[in-house]
Amino acid sequence: MSRKRIDLVLEGVSIESVAAEGKALTHVDGMVVFVDFAVPGDIVDIRVYKKKKNYMEGRIERIVKPSPQRLEPFCSHFGICGGCRWQPLPYSMQLEAKRRQVEDQLVRIGHLEIPEIKPTLPSEKTQFYRNKLEFSASDKRWILSGEDPETIPAEDRPGLGFHVGKFFDKVLDIKHCYLQEEPSNAIRLFVKRYCIEHSLEFYNIRENHGFFRNMFVRTSSKGEVMLIMCFAREDKTAREGLLDALSEAFPQIVSLWYVINEKLNDSIADQNPVLYRGEDAIYEHMEDLRFKIGPKSFYQTNSAQAERLYTVARDFASLTGGETVYDLYTGTGTIAQFVSRKAAKVVGIEYVPEAIEDAVFNARQNGITNCRFFAGDMKDVLDSDFIAREGHPDVIILDPPRAGIHPDVARVILEAAPERIVYVSCNPASQARDLSILCRDYTITDVQPVDMFPHTMHVENVVRLVRK
Repeated sequence: MSRKRIDLVLEGVSIESVAAEGKALTHVDGMVVFVDFAVPGDIVDIRVYKKKKNYMEGRIERIVKPSPQRLEPFCSHFGICGGCRWQPLPYSMQLEAKRRQVEDQLVRIGHLEIPEIKPTLPSEKTQFYRNKLEFSASDKRWILSGEDPETIPAEDRPGLGFHVGKFFDKVLDIKHCYLQEEPSNAIRLFVKRYCIEHSLEFYNIRENHGFFRNMFVRTSSKGEVMLIMCFAREDKTAREGLLDALSEAFPQIVSLWYVINEKLNDSIADQNPVLYRGEDAIYEHMEDLRFKIGPKSFYQTNSAQAERLYTVARDFASLTGGETVYDLYTGTGTIAQFVSRKAAKVVGIEYVPEAIEDAVFNARQNGITNCRFFAGDMKDVLDSDFIAREGHPDVIILDPPRAGIHPDVARVILEAAPERIVYVSCNPASQARDLSILCRDYTITDVQPVDMFPHTMHVENVVRLVRK
């Protein structure tokens, strides 16, 4: 059933402020209107595409008068690609919008009493800050405005890039991305060109057929590159031809992997990557610590800013050297090892077994002997028996996935009654929900937003709680 078109244009509307989900906000006849890609101070005509009882959503039909604050987007894919939506917004305004977002979530959703929120910690780099990107292949790329699908030559039909927002089967072919340092762009363009020249079939996402599916590029601050190429079926001749060509063209690729993924989604979390050539990992450095990063390892995607984030968490923990610290959702043990020198003992728990293997390896190579790591579902591992065996936590550090923590985990934390809790979150909304439970016995003393993803609406937030 086709969706009825809303034939409504709001003319000469002044944009008031930045809102949630990367949109801007204004009011028309008392109704809230959310607008894509607008900047406070813009005067615009808005075409409404969604109308509800209490609000409307729209996109800019015409900029009547641009805001004095508006910047020219630096990326040619702006407005189509789903990332970097805040390019027209000055960075100082982005930081303040993220601080307000945290305040809104904690106060409005969590109904929490909080101290004054510190200014958002800026990222040193606002371009080329990511250490990991995934590019998806499609035999039918996104058709740009003004293009005639009937006249596009066969060699220009495939695409290699990012999914277009709200369309699972649409891929925007990326010419140049400002998120990851070179040779990321060069590798992607080489792969696309090679596949076209050698008639390697790009994947059809809707019908689930084809050969070349997607690829992951991981880089380290020392210039090492890991490349993971994913194929929908095995074709040894085609696969080895592409991998050999990549290895020869890019000596920076020190770790080259491939995956044969025959399932219906692109995730490799449940797949078995095969090392084709080079080392089995690349390495990242933080202070004087060294961390192994494998093809499925979790590591904060903004390496430089991760160190600032973890420094905030360590400062909020207020360690004196004698504490037992629990690092829940420890990943590859980065926070655990980052705080270990100021603690007597650190216990890390993580769901992914491969991540715990990396954590144990990292601790050993860093000469850290006071960290113990355990793999398993947090709500199953963390119980009173576990605490009796491993020792009562003086401090608990949480860095859960976007969904936050399970109620059973919150209950055990309250029963354990540590003196301090440090909650690191990539989703202030779920964080607010969890804090409302923990604040039964705890007081929030510090709130520090950290910008890990410039030009996006995403924000990390660190909260310090002290037992009442």
